Amino acid sequence: MKIVVLEPLGVTPENLENITLPLKKRGHQITFYSTRAQTAREQISRAQEADVLVIANQPLKKEVLQACPQLKLISVAFTGVDHVDTSYAQSRGISVCNAAGYSTHAAAELAISLALALLRHGAKADRAVRAGQDKSGLLGRELYGKTFAIVGTGAIGGHTAQLAKAFGCRVIACSRTPRPRLIRQGVTYMPLNQLLQEADILSLHVPLTPETKNLIGEKELALMKPSALLINTARGPLVDQNALRLALQNRRLAGAGIDVFDQEPPLPPAYPLLNTPNTMLTPHIGFYTQEALAQRAQIVFENILKWEDKTPQNQIV
Repeated sequence: MKIVVLEPLGVTPENLENITLPLKKRGHQITFYSTRAQTAREQISRAQEADVLVIANQPLKKEVLQACPQLKLISVAFTGVDHVDTSYAQSRGISVCNAAGYSTHAAAELAISLALALLRHGAKADRAVRAGQDKSGLLGRELYGKTFAIVGTGAIGGHTAQLAKAFGCRVIACSRTPRPRLIRQGVTYMPLNQLLQEADILSLHVPLTPETKNLIGEKELALMKPSALLINTARGPLVDQNALRLALQNRRLAGAGIDVFDQEPPLPPAYPLLNTPNTMLTPHIGFYTQEALAQRAQIVFENILKWEDKTPQNQIV
């Protein structure tokens, strides 16, 4: 079986050697690429003879999959798979697995850190010290005692809830599937409109689907307190970017911590949020820790072994 890893996975060659050893012992050929393909044509040249493809977050479109007649499995080194044409894969009988759970701690910790950075003016304070200034204009707010609202209480949202509770927050949530464990820990579930009105910090943790695209738009932002913060470490298109820009510019929202956008960084100079006040922007680093990447690589190749043994795990399609 020919396995092609289409892009770097962020772990050392030594780690990759150890993780992939069980597959090599089965006689499988594994090809690694140290750079991302820049065009569909380049993707096709790398992938066209593969039985199994491994990708992280680079898009994998129908035209590429059509050029891979032997393809049977796509193991995605990511939680979301909205960058893969899963409809076409399903029509071809190509299985798709994700790496669920690898970034639970990393993404939840970033959500909390973005809230803290906004409340305590972290970026401004750093610039002030470097410019020889004092603490003028840097009066902050505490996370303790705030109402921390979470949309989506899967693994990452649930862990974010636990961290917020540890900081002394009142935690409220809206989710398709309320979690009894979180309810026992004091998390209160409620409808989205009520949650928006009560939130001091709103943190998004849902996948991108047709139903969740622009989940937070002008109408939803208008329900929030002017003192509230929005945190998005999930998917960029969950939030209407222009509506968020206007809410921040018009001071109808106190701030936003954004790790995900409707395109991957680097962002163009004219991107709406780059010159918007009271924002903390990070270049999609929610998953980007040494520990998470090592766990991700482990899951990705375990997915292949399990699939081959006809006991698939993390299968989306």
